[in-house]
Formats: sequence, C-alpha cells, structure tokens
Amino acid sequence: MVQQQSLNNLSAEQLREMVASLMGHVTDKDAQIARHQTELKHSQALNAKLTHENALLKRMKFAAQSERFNAEQKSLLEDEIEADLAAVAVEIEQLQPPAAAPDAKQQPKRQPLPTQLPRREIHHEPESTTCSTPGCGCQMQRIGEDVAEKLDYVPGVFTVERHIRGKWACAKCESIQQAPVDAHVIDKGIPTAGLLAQVLVAKYADHLPLYRQESIFGRAGLAIPRSTLAQWVGTCGVRLQPLVDALKAEILSHRVLHADETPVQMLKPGKGTTHRAYLWAYAPGAFEDIKAVVYDFCESRAGEHARAFLGDWEGSLVCDDFSGYKAGFANGITEAGCLAHARRKFFDLHAANKSQIAGFALEQFSKVYDIEREVKDLNADQRQAIRQQHSKPVLNALHEWMTLQRHKMPDSSATARALDYSLRRWTALTRFADDGQLPVDNNWIENQIRPIAIGRNNWLFAGSLRAGQRAAAVMSLVQSARMTGHDPYAYLRDVLTRLPTHRTRDIDQLLPHRWQPADA
Repeated sequence: MVQQQSLNNLSAEQLREMVASLMGHVTDKDAQIARHQTELKHSQALNAKLTHENALLKRMKFAAQSERFNAEQKSLLEDEIEADLAAVAVEIEQLQPPAAAPDAKQQPKRQPLPTQLPRREIHHEPESTTCSTPGCGCQMQRIGEDVAEKLDYVPGVFTVERHIRGKWACAKCESIQQAPVDAHVIDKGIPTAGLLAQVLVAKYADHLPLYRQESIFGRAGLAIPRSTLAQWVGTCGVRLQPLVDALKAEILSHRVLHADETPVQMLKPGKGTTHRAYLWAYAPGAFEDIKAVVYDFCESRAGEHARAFLGDWEGSLVCDDFSGYKAGFANGITEAGCLAHARRKFFDLHAANKSQIAGFALEQFSKVYDIEREVKDLNADQRQAIRQQHSKPVLNALHEWMTLQRHKMPDSSATARALDYSLRRWTALTRFADDGQLPVDNNWIENQIRPIAIGRNNWLFAGSLRAGQRAAAVMSLVQSARMTGHDPYAYLRDVLTRLPTHRTRDIDQLLPHRWQPADA
C-alpha cells in the first residue's frame, strides 16, 4: 500500500525515468542471459569434442586387435649396405664397355658346396656330335666335361644342381664342340633363380629380414652369410628394374588411377637416426582391365613426388584429400574423392557418442554402397545408368540434409567437422555418380598398401633411399603377381630364369598380368 502511494506521488517525468531505468535493467539481464547461453553452447560443443577425442583414444588403445592402432610405428625394410654396393656395381658394369676376359689365375676360387647336400645332375650336350667344320663331317668323340654347381632351395631343403657340359672333339680336324653356358641373373654365382626368388619373396612378401633368413638357411644345412644374401638382393633389384619401369608405363596408360601413401622410416646417412619417408602406391582404377600396383619410395610426403611419378598423365585420380595432389588437379587431372573417408568421419562420431545425426548419415551412405554392390560386375554404361537413377537422388537428398544440419551446429563441434569434410569436397566425392568407370572410394588401393602396414611389425628401417626404392620395385612385382592370381615365388623364379636372355623390346611380356609360365 505504501509502495502504491509512493508511486502515486511521483510526477509523470519521474515515472518515465523509472520505467526507462527498469527497461535498462531488463536489457542488461537479457544480454547476460544470451551471453550465458552462448558460453553454455560453446562449453557443450567443447565437451562433445573432448568426449569424441577421448572415445577415439580409448578405441586406439583398447579396441579389438583388428581395429587397434599400432602405437609403435616401426619402420620399413631393414637392409644392408652390401645390397646397395652390389646394385651400384651392377649399374656401373652395365655402363662400361665389355672388358677382355681376365686371366684364369686371377679368378678367386670359390669354396665348394657341402658334399652332404643332395645333388641333381643336369646334362648339357650339343644337339649334334657330327663335326660341323666344312668338308669334315666326322663323328666327334667325348673327351671330357666341365661341371658347374648351382645352389637351389625349396622350403626347408637345399639341393645342388650339377650342370655337366660334355666336351666333344673331332680327331680329324681337331675341333672341339661344347654346349654353351646358360645365362644367369648373377653371372658365375652359385644361386639358381629359384633360390634368388625364395630370398626376394621371403624378404618382400613374407617380411623376413635377411638375418632371419640366414638362420633359416642354417637349419636347412647351409648358413648363407647375410652379406651374401644382401648382395644377391641388390643385384636382383637392378635386374628387375626395367620390368618395374614397364609396369609403371602400363599403369599410366589408363584413364583412372588410385593413389595413396603410407609413412615409413628411413635412416639418415651418417647420423644413425631416422626420419619419416613415404611409400606411395598407384594402381589402375578398380574397374580397369588390369590388376597391378606400383610403389614409389620417396624421402617425404611432398606433392612434388606425386607430380614426378604422374608426369604429364591426365585422367581421373581417386585419392583422399591430401594437399599434395592439389597441384595436379590444377594441371588437367580430375579429382575423384573417396566416399569411404567421408563415411568414416560419421562412423567415428557415431562410435563415440551414438550421434543421431551420424546414424542417419551412415544409413544414407549404406544405401549408396548397397547400389554399388549390385553394379560392380556391370559395364561402365550400365553402372552409370543405375547410379543416375538410384544413387543420384540419395546423394542429392543427403547433401541438402547435411547443409541444413550444418547451419545448426557450432563450428567447433565434432559433428560440424564431419559435415564440413563432406560438404567441402562434395563435387569430388560424388563424381562417380556421373562416370561409370570411377569407383565409389579409394579402398582398392588401400587394400594394396595394407601388406606394407602389416609388414612394418617385422621391419626396422630403410637403410637408404636406394634400399627403399629397391624394396618398392620388388614389392610392386610381388603384389601385382598376387593381384593377378599368380604365386609370387613361381612368377619371380620364372622371370629371373628368362630375364637374362629376354629381348628388351618384349619386356612387357613378363609383366605379371601378361606373364605365362615357360612350361605353359
């Protein structure tokens, strides 16, 4: 009552001042409330972000073995300096003119192979023992033989091949005839092509370092020194390089390529420490007519390495969003994104906090992948027609929904980052819908680079840039043979047997996707 009387005693001007003051207080309170609401939203977004990252870290440490991240990033392909030296020696030899045969007395005498090893005799005799001297035609007589022993190996057992070359002489004209010496990858060496193939496959396919192979061979009856094995590996790397170069040229002749890269460790010369290098992988598109892969070992992840490998190639490159490929996209290469990478952002989000937004996005991605499973065996035109009819509407609706959801999300939230990844790359991510030759994701090349990641558990480091490049070359042939359905050992054994006498212009006949065994 007193308050009402006091208000009645106020003049109109005083009442207006009081109302204005009260309105100012209300405005200040509204501003404070709005500020608190903004801070609350930011705190909620930050909390969601930290919760998401914490869930990812827990998955890295405690998830099932198939999903656990390997905390110990060991390195690539322990190698020996002897392999590099042997490779350099072979390259120098190839550049020099043929030298005169040295005096036999200067040749070092090799220790004979153990007598307890089983032996298999292989006789080499002339096709005809009739003297070929013009005007002679006498029957030649066998006067002796030359024997060369080669060390062969099948898993667990050493054998010795005794190559016996009979000498035939004509008593009338005193001429001598003998079957020629077969050419070998390692001239005048003891290993057969089978033993060399075994060493390469064990090292680059089964990921067995040379010191382990040395002990394995020792249990089989002959401990071949690690330095000798390394020299064989280095020589074979040089001999096989023209085949890898031909495989690269074959891959770059296709319109669609996959690309990916994985970190490895390389020893810094003279410092005894390692730094991060990268193994890049390139393969024809999943719907191309050949199955092959070429690995490229480089000192860093700089985009210049991708540009150097691709050269003036122009086509559609399926890859992730790594910035190293961007310069190529400005020079005529068409970017095709990986839908699996976009899906993975929402999968991690859903696994962390069961996000309803992530769950809905995953359902839409599943619809697209269901269509892809139906069209994978069709030709490009049929695949494109079905994608236009069924995939395109799903993708358009998903894009509209993502855009609407993004406007509701604070920038710092995990959901916003997952949405931004797709929205910023939408054109590249959905380019497959307009081109039946493009795959929906980059999983094809990731499957080819997976053996490298698995093998890192047995690797120590790449001893040099040359060692890493040699490893990449041999692994290119091994993995391409696997992709084509060949046994890598059988493939390398046959190729190493035929390579010394194979014509350079026909080298593409020995590529894994064209290779036919010699006995076929």
